[in-house]
Amino acid sequence: MLALLYDIHGSLPALDAVLQDAKAAGADAYLLGGDYGAWGPHPLECVERLRSLPQTTWIRGNGERWTREPPLDRPEVLEAVRGRASGYGTEEGWLYSLQAQVELDGVLYVHGSPLSDVESFPPEPGEDDERMLAGVEDKRVVFGHSHLQFRRPGPDGTELLNPGSVGMPLDGDVRAAYALRTDGGDFEFRRVEYDVERAASAYDALGDTFGAMAANRIRRGSD
Repeated sequence: MLALLYDIHGSLPALDAVLQDAKAAGADAYLLGGDYGAWGPHPLECVERLRSLPQTTWIRGNGERWTREPPLDRPEVLEAVRGRASGYGTEEGWLYSLQAQVELDGVLYVHGSPLSDVESFPPEPGEDDERMLAGVEDKRVVFGHSHLQFRRPGPDGTELLNPGSVGMPLDGDVRAAYALRTDGGDFEFRRVEYDVERAASAYDALGDTFGAMAANRIRRGSD
């Protein structure tokens, strides 16, 4: 059974709760979908937890890419992280070097979409769906980035599935979100209660606008 963990964002309380739930559900392998915690309160601790798991497959999120390729088109992000270390320490180079996508058992796993790690499919069909598929057809595509847990048909015979965010859900439900893929190939969405206030307070303790924004997201389960 494969656990799909996306968008942890340095939230150790959420990650620990999800790992406990996944283990109890029978997970014995893990697909790790990026944005593990750069500039968050516990980035290295989250990576260490994930590296201790059995049978892990890692892909890179935009957060890992931005540690070496700052988003020059996102001045608000540059301002928030200017002069701050990612928190990944000596793991930063390895995380930056991770693959952008991987196919396992006929399922394509990406961070945002096959086209880009910062463009993600919306919950409802849109005009950009086919562009973001970048030529992918007749596949199930699993992705994250938007922190919204949903699944729906896509164009060209695809199925689009977002497991949601472990550390910062934005679909109105503050519980940690992830998904399981069973041996039979079915997917199950999961939600896990955890100490939301502890996670939000850790972001508050960063003492900057980025921390305040993230703490508000965690407490609200939305922007």
